[in-house]
Formats: sequence, C-alpha cells, structure tokens
Amino acid sequence: MKLRRRRRSFTESSVLSDLAFLLIIYFIVIAGFNVNRGFLLDLPQKDSIKMVQKDELLRFRLDRDGRILFGGAEIDYAGAEAAIISALAAAPNLAVVLAVSPEAPWQSVVSFVDLAQKNAVESFSFSMEKSAESP
Repeated sequence: MKLRRRRRSFTESSVLSDLAFLLIIYFIVIAGFNVNRGFLLDLPQKDSIKMVQKDELLRFRLDRDGRILFGGAEIDYAGAEAAIISALAAAPNLAVVLAVSPEAPWQSVVSFVDLAQKNAVESFSFSMEKSAESP
C-alpha cells in the first residue's frame, strides 16, 4: 500500500516568518524610545578649586520617615525651597548638605535632589548617616 504524502505549502511558513520579522522590527523600534536618563547633575571639573566657607553651608536632614529637618525643626518642601532661595540670595557660593537616614524612603532623597537642582544649587552634597544597629 502506497502512503500518500502531504505536501506542505510555503505560504504557511512564509506568513509566520513575516510575522516574526515584523515583531522583531516592532520591538527594536520600541526599545529605541525607552531611554532612561537617570540623574543629570553637573559635576565640578577635575582641576577646579572652589572654597566653601563654613557659614556658606546650608544643612538639611532627612529622617527615617522622609521628613525634612532644618535647624532641628521639621519643614516641608516649600519651606526648604524658600530657605535655599533666601540663602542663595545672601551667599551665591552656597553649598547644600543633606544628611540622609538609612531608613529614609528613596523618593524623598530624589525629590530633595530635584528641588536643589531646580533652584540652581551649584554645590550639593549628601551623605548617609550611620544606622542605629551598626556599632
């Protein structure tokens, strides 16, 4: 008995390959639009010398709940912005220093950095405080 062979047509596989090709092109084009820039901060030049006096430091602290402390009192972002603007008017060589609690929400840090960047703070520094658990 002779078995009948089924012939495959090339149209079925060519349709799938065309679809796969179009999906590859689509994902390549979409990947080109998804650009993550991160933080855009102006860093000082390697050989630049900038002296900051102790009275030109504006110190803020972010506690574990994301609250901003300035001079021992809690302030909001509008109050911090007002303090930065008035201090910049008095001392253009101002440096903003932010001490961050290890338990502080990262979004609070990002929001404060954004606040300093919007107000054209040229010197900005932040440091992580030591956690209570570490010796």
